[in-house]
Amino acid sequence: MSRSMKVTPSVISIKPTRMNFEFGNQVPHYWLDNDPFSTHFISVLSTFFPDGERFFVDSVRALRDKVSDKARQKEISGFIGQEAMHSLEHTSMNDMLEERGLPANKAAKTALSLLNFGRRFFGKRHQLAATVALEHFTAILAHRVLSDTELMNQFHETMRPIWMWHAIEETEHKAVAWDLYHDVKGHSYVERVAFMIIASSFLAVATAINQLRFMHADNQLWNLKTWAYGLNKLFGRRGVITGLTSDYLDFFKPSFHPWDHENSALVAYWREQLETAMNEAA
Repeated sequence: MSRSMKVTPSVISIKPTRMNFEFGNQVPHYWLDNDPFSTHFISVLSTFFPDGERFFVDSVRALRDKVSDKARQKEISGFIGQEAMHSLEHTSMNDMLEERGLPANKAAKTALSLLNFGRRFFGKRHQLAATVALEHFTAILAHRVLSDTELMNQFHETMRPIWMWHAIEETEHKAVAWDLYHDVKGHSYVERVAFMIIASSFLAVATAINQLRFMHADNQLWNLKTWAYGLNKLFGRRGVITGLTSDYLDFFKPSFHPWDHENSALVAYWREQLETAMNEAA
């Protein structure tokens, strides 16, 4: 079997789950590390998810007929179901952000405009290539969340479950779009690298713009202390984004496959932790 078509580990089960998270007054204003910059950075990412996940689903559904294997069709169905649930839960979270005076809807419109640009000017295979690139981002960020206990513990207990759950499921289905892309006639290494560069640029610009919007809406735009702390947290020597560099660059290896990063044990561990947390909250 070629390295571009590894099998999903047998311990991984790609099944959608509806969680019905609650985002009420029990959620503190700064629910990540009690810090404005960090909280707003992750909040901005949340605003991208509902329309982003729908784009991923549409791009995979449009080409799933290229797969005849029943096991992989089941994985694709699981992928679609999981992403649909992510859209629903993050829509609820984004409603909370909007109610608190943060420009979640405006941020979501920015993301939707970029995605609609892709729908308008790129064909089905190219949209899937964009999905593959963006799914790599979510997979490596999910791995960082699941592998960094200190970071996980910085989420307030009311918000930790949604990010734990999302990271688990992004890890479970991280190779579904990738494998489908390699089934589509005309795919190429150059093409997927080109779309990674395009996706990286758009994501960086959209995130930066909306970070400024959120900080301004929260009267934190000129809080130099939180900017310094947050930027160091992301881009410092041991920063969250800095720490993703090696995993990000792995995408550019011609032989790369998402399950080269074999982290199914993390999924099993955090699945158990999530079940415990949800049972205690019930």
